[in-house]
Amino acid sequence: MPMSPSIPPNSAPSEPITVPPDLYGRERGDRMMRALTVLGRVHTEAIARRGRRPARVGAPNTAAVRPDALELVVRERVVEAEDVVSLRLTAPAGGRLPRWQPGAHLLLLLPSGRRRHYSLCGDPEDRYTYRIAVRRLAEGGGGSIEMHDALPVGATLRTAGPRNAFPFAAEPAVLFLAGGIGITPILPMARRAARVGSDWRLIHLGRTRDSLPFGAELAELGGAERRFEVRADDEEGTPDCAELLGRAPAGAAVYCCGPAPMLAAVREAVEASPAGGLHFERFAPAPVVDGHPFTLHLRRGGVELPIPADRSALDVLREAAPDTAYSCRQGFCGVCRVNVVAGTVQHRDLRLTDDERAAGAMLICVSRAAEGERLVLDL
Repeated sequence: MPMSPSIPPNSAPSEPITVPPDLYGRERGDRMMRALTVLGRVHTEAIARRGRRPARVGAPNTAAVRPDALELVVRERVVEAEDVVSLRLTAPAGGRLPRWQPGAHLLLLLPSGRRRHYSLCGDPEDRYTYRIAVRRLAEGGGGSIEMHDALPVGATLRTAGPRNAFPFAAEPAVLFLAGGIGITPILPMARRAARVGSDWRLIHLGRTRDSLPFGAELAELGGAERRFEVRADDEEGTPDCAELLGRAPAGAAVYCCGPAPMLAAVREAVEASPAGGLHFERFAPAPVVDGHPFTLHLRRGGVELPIPADRSALDVLREAAPDTAYSCRQGFCGVCRVNVVAGTVQHRDLRLTDDERAAGAMLICVSRAAEGERLVLDL
């Protein structure tokens, strides 16, 4: 799962937000939340950097998994909503699993070799079960289809984690905003907020009620105080984020996860709201809005790949080499790392150190090159 920037109020940039490099929010973030996310980055980097092989055009991804990866068994599959299935995962012998906190995710190593991050959406108090939920995306990278079609009850998965890049601080007052499948990291947060006695509200946004998972579970959690609300587009139209944020108690923390347009609207509206700060997570990459065309040359494959101004290098490379390893698509996990042997990279990730960049490392999901530049990759 992607990282969680933290945005305090009254710190809006003077220029329109562009992605990248402003993918993770404003520069003056909450220090505690930044420290927590750094811990998550360190763990995720270990997953990405151990035993990986560079992808080759037409070659399968044979990247090795780290030796301490968990092996989990699919014990139950539940259809939670239209095109959404949840998987209950346990240890093969039913033993205890590593602890996790709300906002945490697992890195799943799928049978095809794909690597995907999925938020844990069960109960952190349950030491024997992990639960994830996946929306089927017909036009995605194939991971969600594999999760739906190729993982029956009894299937085994190699995983790494849990890791947390979206930590929940359990503030006294909290407003949760979730868009569609973005409910997955938010649900355990709401459960924790209820347990510690926070004044919390949760609004789940989506196209239709039938497309939104965990409705009954959330309604029960919201209780008689009706802390949970659904806002469906086909019933009430496109939501007004300023109006939604206006419901936050003064100084409340806002935790938000959803698609890029929703996050952009929330970020724009938060400055005028009573909220005390915004913490958010993306579950899909934002569009490239400030890129320039350049070229990738695959040294070993002898292939030239033109990269348009509005597409990432990863997207184009995957068309030539479908098994190219990737995960977050937002510049933090490190799975798509490649070595550049010639050319100047415009680094836009939040992962690589200066030494790694100087040595030729590049995260192709977000980093680019200047207009007309030619990057030679060791692929």
